[in-house]
Amino acid sequence: MASSPCSSVNFDSGLEIKTRSVEQTLIPLVSQITTLINHKDKPKKSERTQQAIQRVGQAVSVAVGRFVAVGEAIAVENEELKEEMGMACFEARRAGDAIAQLTDVGTAVTAPVDGRTTVFSDRTGMVKAARMLLSSVTKVLVLADRIVIKQIITSRNKVLVTLEQLERVSTFQEFVQIFSQFGNQMVEFAHLTGDRQNDLKDENKKARMAAARAVLEKCTMMLLTASKTCLRHPDCESARINKDAVFHRMRFALEQVMEIVTDARPCGETKVLPLSIYTGIKDFKSNVEGLREGLYLLPHQALSGQLEAVVERMEDFTDSAYTSHEHREGILQLCQLARQDTDQLITAWMEAQSLNAKEATEEMELSILKTCQSVYELRRELHKVAVGRAADLLKLHAEHLPLRALKASGGEGNLEAVAEYARTLGEQKEQLVETCRLLCHVSGTEPLEITCIHAEETFHVIGPQIISAAQTLALHPSSKIAKENLDVFCEAWESQLCDMAVLLREINDVFEGRRGDKRAYVSLPRPKHSANLKTVKAVKLDAEEQSTIAKLGLELRLLTSDVDTEVEKWEDQEHDIVRQGQSLSSMAYSMHLFTRGEGLLKTTTELFHQAEVLSEEGLQLCSSLHTFSTQLMDEEKVAVLSEMEKLMGLCQQLQMGVRTPVQGKTATFQKVDSSIQNTRAIITVVIYLLPVCNKIVRKYKSERSNLGSPQSCRDRQSSTAVKDDVLNGKNSNGFGVKSLEQHMANLTFLESK
Repeated sequence: MASSPCSSVNFDSGLEIKTRSVEQTLIPLVSQITTLINHKDKPKKSERTQQAIQRVGQAVSVAVGRFVAVGEAIAVENEELKEEMGMACFEARRAGDAIAQLTDVGTAVTAPVDGRTTVFSDRTGMVKAARMLLSSVTKVLVLADRIVIKQIITSRNKVLVTLEQLERVSTFQEFVQIFSQFGNQMVEFAHLTGDRQNDLKDENKKARMAAARAVLEKCTMMLLTASKTCLRHPDCESARINKDAVFHRMRFALEQVMEIVTDARPCGETKVLPLSIYTGIKDFKSNVEGLREGLYLLPHQALSGQLEAVVERMEDFTDSAYTSHEHREGILQLCQLARQDTDQLITAWMEAQSLNAKEATEEMELSILKTCQSVYELRRELHKVAVGRAADLLKLHAEHLPLRALKASGGEGNLEAVAEYARTLGEQKEQLVETCRLLCHVSGTEPLEITCIHAEETFHVIGPQIISAAQTLALHPSSKIAKENLDVFCEAWESQLCDMAVLLREINDVFEGRRGDKRAYVSLPRPKHSANLKTVKAVKLDAEEQSTIAKLGLELRLLTSDVDTEVEKWEDQEHDIVRQGQSLSSMAYSMHLFTRGEGLLKTTTELFHQAEVLSEEGLQLCSSLHTFSTQLMDEEKVAVLSEMEKLMGLCQQLQMGVRTPVQGKTATFQKVDSSIQNTRAIITVVIYLLPVCNKIVRKYKSERSNLGSPQSCRDRQSSTAVKDDVLNGKNSNGFGVKSLEQHMANLTFLESK
């Protein structure tokens, strides 16, 4: 079995890879270099094997050459990166040439005993060239990624400039003109940041980006109506307050996006989440269980101090006016029980240390189990209280009675009634804010904690904005603009309540073990505690099973080559359908390598994980195909949707199959067989769809070019622009990583013999 690519090369570029696209691009290169280095163990090879190795080496060199050409073009277009990019490209080209030379049969050494030749006997030279190639290619990719970041920063700067202009306008005509420009800029910014959000590896950053983008999305419509209201009623103080709050929130959200994209924070501050009770209990439990491995690693007071810190944070529950007496008493009793069990554990721990014990005694083991159980019971009670309160609130406010009353009283010009219902909404806001804080304590994952904090902030901000909008309407009850403005803010409130219901389900799912943190996108080495590891025992196939499954794998390999052929026929290599098709093909090829006992997938658990990720990517392709079909004529639409439904069914079948736990080696082998057959069926549908969609795109472009110049097309109606976006796919990442990916993807389909 081949060793891991990373361990073979001992690769360390000193560069942090923060995005999935950079990581995905490196996978085929790592795989092929690993294949070459692993041939060191078999210095004597047949002529056929030598030629195969030479082809791999030459293909690596050629693909690197194309890759470098794109990097050099980027360097020419971006003066600030020219020197660094040029050096990285030079090193990559030199390393690629060195690998081609080291695998060249013409330079092979003839063995004196049997006359066979030895290919690249200079293993040290091969490892050195491989390390240089990986380091330089990674640097090129990371530098290219800076271009994407620069693009987002440039887009954000445009938005800020236009935002300042909007804030200063004094006439409707000027506002309409500038807001039109602002809307286009926000659409561009949304596409760029959306792509970046999906590409981020860090789930916490993704959650923060999603929260900031949600604010910007909702605030764009608020800004429109709040500004119009202020222009129509320039002397109205409540209208001005309403408008100022929207502008402030938009600027804050834009800064949050920049912090995430650039990893920079004001005054060097470090972004740290408030410590939740869930995190405190998890850390406490980890230290308690850690005593089994080391009796002398912690001071005695550390455990009791850690528990007291957790109990102190429970004041958010026990001090709340909305917590029932029964729940408060239950929490306090469980806190006391946890203290007692912890004290007993510390006593047993001290006794074990006095006996110079090397491991936990039987009494100490019993105390560890009791302490862990008591904090689990405490966590379960807190979860029940927080989730129960949230569910009750959502039911209570499902009819949105305060919002209806504010709209009615505002439309009647009744300021007293508005003030009364404003107090009611204020109380509701305080309840929701506090409930979001409690949910944060029991959320179970950091991304969900971030989402809870976002919900809390949203209710806290939108509540007063609704009230100021209602006051404005009450002062100007006949104003259609003021009424529209209040409607927009009320819709934002209702939308956040819906988001809270979704959040509640996700928190419940995590607590009940139905899901965990989102999984890694690509098949690099995954966390040791992957969710699949809990249900499927990782096994390796024996030689006979490997041989049987290899026949299926060969068919899969041929299909991935067909995908590559069809992809090359597309003019637009950045189209969503192309990128997702390539991604599916790359993952299928990884599964093919598994059937040969090669590649990054070493066990059946890793294979099933890869198959599940592939099914999720297939469903994303279905989504892109559905969007694509909305702009097609009847016959074309039916053809695309028919294949899309077939693809969706296959992806769901694969997903269900790999998520079903099995016991025993025979059942595991059957699951492997089923997973590969389903993957083969998925790739077959992709091969059919690629030329069909390509033909439609070409046809549309041909018809469009006959209508006039590109510039005149851009000046047509907005519906045409929307159709362009749909048929051409999102092309917002045209500078860096994606274009480089296309050239590196050729390495995916090389294989050693």
